[in-house]
Amino acid sequence: MDTMNTNTTNEMNKASMTNDVNTMSSDCRHAAKHRELGALRGADNDADTVMTNGANPTVMNDSSNMDKPNSKLSIDRISFVGAGSMAEAIIRGLINTGWIASRQIVAVNRSNAERLQQLASLYDISIPTDEAARDQLITSSDIVVLAMKPKDAAQAIADLAPRLHERQLIISVIAGLNIGSLTRIIGKPLPIARTMPNTSSSIGLGATGISFSERVTDVQRQLAQTIFESVGIVRIVEEPLLDVVTGVSGSGPAYIYYVMEAMIRGGIECGLSPDAAKDLTLQTVLGAARMVQETGEEPAELRRKVTSPGGTTQAALELMASNDLQETISNAVKRAAERARELGAALEK
Repeated sequence: MDTMNTNTTNEMNKASMTNDVNTMSSDCRHAAKHRELGALRGADNDADTVMTNGANPTVMNDSSNMDKPNSKLSIDRISFVGAGSMAEAIIRGLINTGWIASRQIVAVNRSNAERLQQLASLYDISIPTDEAARDQLITSSDIVVLAMKPKDAAQAIADLAPRLHERQLIISVIAGLNIGSLTRIIGKPLPIARTMPNTSSSIGLGATGISFSERVTDVQRQLAQTIFESVGIVRIVEEPLLDVVTGVSGSGPAYIYYVMEAMIRGGIECGLSPDAAKDLTLQTVLGAARMVQETGEEPAELRRKVTSPGGTTQAALELMASNDLQETISNAVKRAAERARELGAALEK
């Protein structure tokens, strides 16, 4: 009987813990989705916009946005040049927050039509049917987001340059490519926002650093900030520090996943089931981040509070210290920042 009660209790605890994980994750998404948004369609939303949705021309009335809060900011179209994981993360985040109607979003790339069809199917965004439609959609966009891979960026931007003009805001999410280099490739000075978001933008929990060129207006600055605030937090930094942002938050999610992998593996090797090890690790990471956020205390202080002299946590931390784990992670941030600068230098050649 004691064994049965123990098993039942364990199962109940496991179910409760799993529900806590799911609830907390849901709360994060819910909070992000219903975050107060800053830049939405204004009073001039009665204009019809001709779009190309997949292969079918569509006349779309902006009444789909009438239930959103009013704002002085207004755009008709945002085009993503490059359709990789970062572009998809921002597209998904913008659609999930309701900041913009899906058909006002355009995605183009150089050759991968299958990828564009995939995005159109998943998010109901617009894709060009041919090169002429592609050029027209880009030229008529209020915002053009450069999201191609760094190795393809220089030639792709040079090819795109004739379609870009001074009335557009150019947003770059290309790691390492600075504003000066981008301006030289385009061949003319344009309003440019250089950004470094991360893929957590897709669930409204992104972290983005932004720097602006001198030609960016106050309205365009607000628009760029609002786009990325709708999918997370934004920090405005001096441009040279964007490479550091790349090292901290741009690549940062991968560091956390890597640590989670190790925690899960350790739990499994010590006898936990894979599900239990994953659930416990997930809740631990969520809880630790929330503790820092809600208490306002420094991570070092919170670490000290849970480290009893001679206890289990101290034993684990001493092992990590003996393997220079903290120094390794710090150096990883620096290496990622250095690599961003290397990529930028390569693009200038």
